[in-house]
Amino acid sequence: MGNRKPFVAANWKLHGSRSQLEQFTTACLKGLDDKIDTVLCPSHVHLDFVSRLLSDQRAMKLGAQNMSQHQSGAYTGEVSCEMLIEAGCRYVIVGHSERRRLFGETSFIVAEKFAAARSAGLIPILCLGESGAARQARRTFEVIAEELDIVIEKNGAMAFDNAIIAYEPIWAVGTGKCATPEQAQEVHSFIRGRLAEDTPVIGEKVRIIYGGSLTPANARDLFAQPDVDGGLIGGASLDDQAFLGIVEAAKGAS
Repeated sequence: MGNRKPFVAANWKLHGSRSQLEQFTTACLKGLDDKIDTVLCPSHVHLDFVSRLLSDQRAMKLGAQNMSQHQSGAYTGEVSCEMLIEAGCRYVIVGHSERRRLFGETSFIVAEKFAAARSAGLIPILCLGESGAARQARRTFEVIAEELDIVIEKNGAMAFDNAIIAYEPIWAVGTGKCATPEQAQEVHSFIRGRLAEDTPVIGEKVRIIYGGSLTPANARDLFAQPDVDGGLIGGASLDDQAFLGIVEAAKGAS
């Protein structure tokens, strides 16, 4: 990880109730400190509730799973960056593979959302990742470059001065099939190099985290890689002890 501070985020997706979130945060806050950046991303309807749970502490911050690229208007069902900030959010996930694959978000829309988040003062967690078919066809770098370059073209590499990148191979998300440490390092190194081509200081500074079937058992070897700076956790984040185990792995690798 070099001098980059470890970063671990819990993406609860379409899971959770107030009682589950209260139990999770109560348990986690006992095992967290500010030596590592940790973020909890519950559903939109739980953001206010979790914001109150996290008040008056520094160990965990609040993030959203998605947002609109629009500030306001006739967009039924959408949530703006400003609304997220009012709810207490500091981070927002942008371009998760499930948003791209299930809800038709294009890379252009993702780039617009990244820009909107940055403009509003939210820190975007930009997700990139290839399908299993693309990896088998040896198109991993091509896909990652396409997804990353359109964000750079719209926002500039300096926009990553205050952003997180999450490499989430689609073939690993929710499948139980985790990338090997070597596979993750190869892609993370490629992403870092791509940003460094434009702005070397950003390439070195940006935190690039891994997501896709992370567990306490495989996290330590993944986080030991020089360009893997933490994780975006899905299923394992629903269990406070599993999440804390992954956090400890990140601390140990820093």
